[in-house]
Formats: sequence, structure tokens, C-alpha cells
Amino acid sequence: MAFANAQYLEAINRNLQDVAGKVNVSFEFFPPKTPQMEQTLWQSIERLAPLAPSFVSVTYGANSGERDRTHDIIKSIKQRTGLVAAPHLTCVDATKDDLIAIAEDYWQNGIRHIVALRGDLPPGSTSKPDLYAADLVEILRSVADFDISVAAYPEVHPEAPNAQFDLLNLKRKVDAGASRAITQFFFDIEKFLRYRDRCAAIGIDVDIVPGILPVTNFQQLKKFADLTNVAVPHWMHKAYDGLDNDATTRNLVAANIAMEMVKVLSREGVDHFHFYTLNRSELSYAICHLLGVRPQVA
Repeated sequence: MAFANAQYLEAINRNLQDVAGKVNVSFEFFPPKTPQMEQTLWQSIERLAPLAPSFVSVTYGANSGERDRTHDIIKSIKQRTGLVAAPHLTCVDATKDDLIAIAEDYWQNGIRHIVALRGDLPPGSTSKPDLYAADLVEILRSVADFDISVAAYPEVHPEAPNAQFDLLNLKRKVDAGASRAITQFFFDIEKFLRYRDRCAAIGIDVDIVPGILPVTNFQQLKKFADLTNVAVPHWMHKAYDGLDNDATTRNLVAANIAMEMVKVLSREGVDHFHFYTLNRSELSYAICHLLGVRPQVA
């Protein structure tokens, strides 16, 4: 058994050598709320920019103030780094006319890639939104020829009644014109692979890009996971046990887990990884280095 495991690990490591430099990566950031957080954000962007990611995305909440901050950061990233900068855009707290105006403004400012989402409903809200992500994709396609990413949920969206409903919802987004689907973060690789197979079985023919979250704050992760219907395996609880006050070891554990995920997914033919950076660059940069994604010489 030990010999078989060693052979498997050797095969994975050889595969990493084979794909070195042939994979695509992208990174997600969020708008900073303080000057110190803004400094950290730009340090991270400048650290990761030389890796020439396919795109970098910036999240935002449902209110217009957050949206304006996202817009400003997107424009700054494009101007300062030349990277493809993709704002998140949601249907919540916006009419169809609002969304058309926002899309037109982005296009006029040279923004060609948008991450189209329904968005989180306000806390305590029981009413259904007027528009969903598939509607937003249609709206964007009616404005201009955007490159559109949408969300996918290997462990089912928390509000979906069942897995098949959720899968068909992704197909509606793809049929409306989405270019790719980026998954919610996950830790069960088998669930991702089964989900990818189910997508292919119903004719979803775009890339299903795994969202990778290097976990440096396990307590925060558990809150995220509860909100997003993501299973946190028992072995992860054990791995982070006793490390609440040990940031250095937590970072090492986080890097190891994420790197092992990337190794196995690469072995399974995944060639694009989307990193949820939480505005930090260190772990994402290290994993990219392992994948053979190195700074590009100008």
C-alpha cells in the first residue's frame, strides 16, 4: 500500500512538471475599508500581477457605495497594471435599467470581463428578487460582447431546493451566454469531480473553474462554510486544532492543503484555478509557483 501511494504521489508530481507554465490562474480581491487595508490590497496586486493572471476580479456588496468602490478599484487595476480586471456585478438592489447603465459604463471604460451574480439578499429578506444571474447574463450580452463568468456550487447553493435544480440553473446561465463558471470554494475534491461530470452530462460545455481558498483563519472559515453550504471535513478540524494563536503554523497548514488540492485537480485535467486571496498574496503566489506559473519578463 505504501508503495502504491508513493507511485501515485510520484505520478502527481510528474504531472505538475508536465503542466508547468500551461495553466491559467485568476485572483479575487475585495474592496478595502481602511487605508491600511487598501495598502495591503495594492501590495498583493503588485505581487501577483507579474504572474500574468487571466484576470483579477473584485467583489462588492449590494449597495451603491460598495459598487462605486469596486468600480474605482477595477479602473485603477487596469490603469496601474494593465491586467484584465473583472468587477462583480449583482442583480440585488438594481433594476434592469441600472444594470444596463452600469454595463455600458464599464464597456466605455475598457472593462470587458464581468462576474455576473444574483447577489446576496439583504438580511431577513423573504421576497424573491426580480432578476437572477441568468437574467443578468442576458442583459450583459444585450449591451456588448462581454466575457462573462458566473458562479457554480459543487455542494449546491444554500437556497436551492435540490442539486438538480441548482445544476439546471447553471445551465440557464451558460445558455444565456456565460463564458465559464467559477465554483464556490470547496475541500472535497471528489464532490468537485462528480459535479464536473454532471455538468458535462447535461450539456454544460464551458470550463468549470475550481475556486481555491487557502485557509489561514479556520474560525472565520467555519462561519463562511455555514453560510455557503460548504462541508468542512473532519480532518481539517484536526489539522487546525490548537492553532488559533499560531499564525505561522496556520499558514503552513493552509499552504499544504491548498497545494495538495491543486496537485490532484491538475492530475484530473484542471488547467485554470481561481484563488480567493482575501487580499493577501503570499499563499496564492506560492501555489502558483508550484504550478509553474512564474513572473513574466516584460
